[in-house]
Amino acid sequence: MINKLKAYRFLFEELVKRDFKKKYKRTVLGMAWSILSPLMMLLVMKMVFTQFFGRNYPHYTIYLFCGNLVFSYFNESTSQGMFSLIGNASIFTKVNIPKYLFLFSKNVQTLINFGLTLGVFFFFCVLDRITFTWKFLLLLYPIACLLLFNIGVGLILSALYVFFRDIQYLWTVFTQLLMYMSAIFYMIDDYSYTVQCLFLLNPVYLFIRYFRKIVIDAIIPTAWFHLLMLADVFVVLGIGCWMYKKYNTSFLYYV
Repeated sequence: MINKLKAYRFLFEELVKRDFKKKYKRTVLGMAWSILSPLMMLLVMKMVFTQFFGRNYPHYTIYLFCGNLVFSYFNESTSQGMFSLIGNASIFTKVNIPKYLFLFSKNVQTLINFGLTLGVFFFFCVLDRITFTWKFLLLLYPIACLLLFNIGVGLILSALYVFFRDIQYLWTVFTQLLMYMSAIFYMIDDYSYTVQCLFLLNPVYLFIRYFRKIVIDAIIPTAWFHLLMLADVFVVLGIGCWMYKKYNTSFLYYV
């Protein structure tokens, strides 16, 4: 796969540039929306939920930002990745190129947006008087895992969307449900131990919790927590790669 990426490096770079330009085409503020969009969402959530959930919780703004930051990246990456095959059918039906290049370009574009928002997140940490320690370097682990997880989910969704166009509507409903199940704006401390363990079955919550543990609590998650995240990544990525390999030829007949 790495050799193929090198061989198609020019095409891959052009796909990333195209996706990035397409996202902000005919917008007045352009790239600024990468920062303004999550900030506006954060402001709305802060105004709505602070009175109900975060009145007595320290650093509640950062708590909200962690959840919104991770979930928005996941949602944007997977939702755009879903259309990566159908949106580029006119290319790979005429030229024999690796089809996963289109998904990878989408993920690079969303990763850039995530990086811009992450910079704003750290600025808010400064304003909220969060103490920066060497532990912040460990955030590279959940970011890398989330990137691979998004690629895996994108592989599955883009493959399914070729055969079942209903998947886009089902995914919209699912992500809405997932948002409420990821404890973005509320704490799970008041739930029973059993319920708290059930939250760990949600991979997105794991990424969010990792960010909060490092940034707010300055605590490094346990080894099994790291392994659980890695297991989710390998399972999803494995299924996605298998589907692309199995249906590689079939894609040409259904797009």
